Amino acid sequence: MTDPLRQAAAILTVDLGAVVANWTQLRDRVAPAECAAVVKADAYGLGVARVVPALRDAGCRTFVVAQFEEALAVRAALGPQSDARVLSLGGLPQGSEAEFLANRILPVLNHLGEIAAWRAFAGGQGRALPAVVHIDTGMNRLGLGPDELDTLAGDLDRLRGVDVQLWMTHLACADEFESPMSAQQHLRFQDALARLPRAPASFANSSGVFHGPAFHFDLARPGCALYGVNPTPHRANPMAGTVRLDARVLQLRSVDSPMTVGYGAAHRVEGAAKIATIAVGYADGYLRSLSGRGHVHVDGVPAPIVGRISMDLITVDVSGLPDGAVRPGGLVELIGPNRPVDTVAAEAGTIGYEVLTSLGRRYHRVYAAP
Repeated sequence: MTDPLRQAAAILTVDLGAVVANWTQLRDRVAPAECAAVVKADAYGLGVARVVPALRDAGCRTFVVAQFEEALAVRAALGPQSDARVLSLGGLPQGSEAEFLANRILPVLNHLGEIAAWRAFAGGQGRALPAVVHIDTGMNRLGLGPDELDTLAGDLDRLRGVDVQLWMTHLACADEFESPMSAQQHLRFQDALARLPRAPASFANSSGVFHGPAFHFDLARPGCALYGVNPTPHRANPMAGTVRLDARVLQLRSVDSPMTVGYGAAHRVEGAAKIATIAVGYADGYLRSLSGRGHVHVDGVPAPIVGRISMDLITVDVSGLPDGAVRPGGLVELIGPNRPVDTVAAEAGTIGYEVLTSLGRRYHRVYAAP
């Protein structure tokens, strides 16, 4: 029988135990508040079908996604007997009310029109129906703006038939711990809650959890921190890494000046060098912006990416490694203990969220059980 690991061009290992440990740490930090899990974008690229059951079994009872289709995938992963809540941040698409109810998905109502639609649907059902209401306190994306909040607070009959499970808002600058914006949003949220019927409230995202108990309210909604991204930039990462990406060496060649490497002859060789061609590229989510900036690790030793990253391949200068350290068929580390996701993101000029959510479908995936 063929061993798929031996055939795989690249192997993505997901440590479900680390995901659970990260959630548990955050749960303990926000207690007695509840700790949800944001699992949008296929659990930040790690796979809802495997991540959600692991978190469910660890005790998580609230899961948050961005879109209705994602919510269906989470509900399927939870199983029909689960009483966990599933929140869909993207609002209530027109005409979707019956589907939300049938699949036990909580819509996050972002404007007065959605509140009116849910209220009207509840009236047809003859009972109040659960939902979450989003109050914008400074992001200016989704949620009730100041004028709509004033309208709602002045006419609370608009909520008749809406069983408000949560009032929620979202931090704009949570990872900038010196920014005054978070305190301003906190004040605005408290002022809004004072004008509205009592219900649990949700404020903190991953970084918000580390702003302290005043930001925890009744439900925290960590996302990136669950998957190992540092929620406290410029400080030591308190979270465990959750993914490792290893890719196979396809070819090793000797080059010398005036040779060039890759598309556009972007890398000009200066002196004798050894170039390894690795079986991963931007079609796999290995960002093209890492061209000439990123590194891989071979047995813990860094080796720079040279030339442009192409659809299926990268080229790496392994001249600094001993003879025999790099061989066709061997594996090199692209993300992992020596290459944390935040390090890869910094070299790519982006954030860890993008690195994780870009992880491709061609990888052979291995899940380490919790």
